[in-house]
Amino acid sequence: MNESEFRVFLKRERRKDSAIEQIVELTATFESFLGEHYPGSSLDQISAESLESYVSWLESETGETASEPLWALRYYFDFIENQPLSDLAGEMRAERVKRKPFHLRDFRGVNPHEIAKLEALYIDNIDQMLDAARPPRLRQDFSEQSGLPPETILEFVTLADLARLSGVRGVRARLYFEAGLTPEIIATWEPEALHAMLVEYVTRSSFEGIAPLPKETQNLVEHARRLPKIVQY
Repeated sequence: MNESEFRVFLKRERRKDSAIEQIVELTATFESFLGEHYPGSSLDQISAESLESYVSWLESETGETASEPLWALRYYFDFIENQPLSDLAGEMRAERVKRKPFHLRDFRGVNPHEIAKLEALYIDNIDQMLDAARPPRLRQDFSEQSGLPPETILEFVTLADLARLSGVRGVRARLYFEAGLTPEIIATWEPEALHAMLVEYVTRSSFEGIAPLPKETQNLVEHARRLPKIVQY
């Protein structure tokens, strides 16, 4: 991070000295994370996935929202003129500030036509999906009502259930689903074994994404073990 030029940029943005110190400190924390978990990478070369991985790790580690770090990082992405990452950081922060339920259409790999059928029945987020089809009996009824096959309904329910875990959203939920996991199954794994399995799965399947980091996997398992079971598989 070119800290001196970044500070000049923040001054031009009319940030107060206290805010500048906070922004620089939070950005430096992200830089340290990259150095530890993504050797050879830099703040100027990061991907959306590494940002999402950091947010997932941070929220799992601290148990708190990543709203402030995302606020700070958006300034840095504006500084290096990376508009896509600035937009992503803004969207992720807005999601946390407004506490909006995660939308089904934002899961990776979903079929737009299937989403349209669900939205026609006023089902467009994970809370609504879980309310509509937690037990098998409701899933069968909902399948008939929506015109979607039972296995498709179960896929959306599983993705929604996975998204209840801290830091699990569009990409991570898809990875865990394709690897055959649910929150209940994740809770039965030891973190080291689960991490090894996911690394092997990503390599073998050519999944477009990276496996979770070891600490992220540990926090994932710990959260899954605490998560109330609300879906009948």
